Amino acid sequence: MPTSPSRPAPERIVDAAEHLVRTAGFAHATTKEIARAAGCSEALLYKHFVNKEDIFLRVLFERMPRLGGLLTELADDPGGRSVEECLRAVAGKAVDFYLEILPMMGALLVEPGLLARFAEGLAAVGRKGPSEAGDALADYLVRERERGRIRVDADPGAAAAMLLGACFQRAFFVAFGGAAAAQPADEFTAALSRTVWAALSPPPAAPLPAPPPAAPSPAAPPAA
Repeated sequence: MPTSPSRPAPERIVDAAEHLVRTAGFAHATTKEIARAAGCSEALLYKHFVNKEDIFLRVLFERMPRLGGLLTELADDPGGRSVEECLRAVAGKAVDFYLEILPMMGALLVEPGLLARFAEGLAAVGRKGPSEAGDALADYLVRERERGRIRVDADPGAAAAMLLGACFQRAFFVAFGGAAAAQPADEFTAALSRTVWAALSPPPAAPLPAPPPAAPSPAAPPAA
C-alpha cells in the first residue's frame, strides 16, 4: 500500500495495518508485514506499539466510521426533507458504513481479549459501541414522532432495528458472495426506506363530515 514516507511513522504503521486487515485479514496482518507496508523496520514498529493488537486498537479508535453525525443532524433539523427521504439517507450511509466495518468486526469477534479491550476503551470515552447507531436512529424517530410526522403508536427502537439490521445483512451478503449477491445499493435503500416509512406513516386524516342539506326555501304566497 502506498504511504508517504514524510508522514510520521506511527501514522504509516496504522495506515498499513488498516489496509492489511481489510485485504488479508487480521491473522495475516503480522507485525513483519505491517512494518514492510509502512516502510519501516519491526524494531521501529515496536518503539511505538506494544504488539499487533495495540496497533489494531489504534485503527479501530481512529479509523472506524460513525453514523452519529448524520443522525444528530436529522434529529435537530431534517432540513425540509420528508421522513422517507431522511430514512433513505440513513440507509445509504448505513450500507457503506457496514461494508466498511465488517472486516474489522470480524477480526474483533475471533479475538475475545481484543474485543474486551476495545469495549473497555469505548466505555472509557463514554461510547456504547454497536448500539450507538440504533440508539441515535431511534432518537431521531422519537423527534419525528414529537413533530407529528410519524404515527403516535410507532416504536422507534423497532423501526431503527429493522432499517439498520437490513443494512448489516446486506453487507454480510456482499462480503460473502460479492456485489452480485445483493440488490444494488440504490434499489435496496429506496425499497427499504419505503417499507419502513409505510410502517411509520400516520394514518390518513378522516374526511370532514358532509355539510347538512340546505333547508328548503319557503313557498311563495299565492298571487292575489
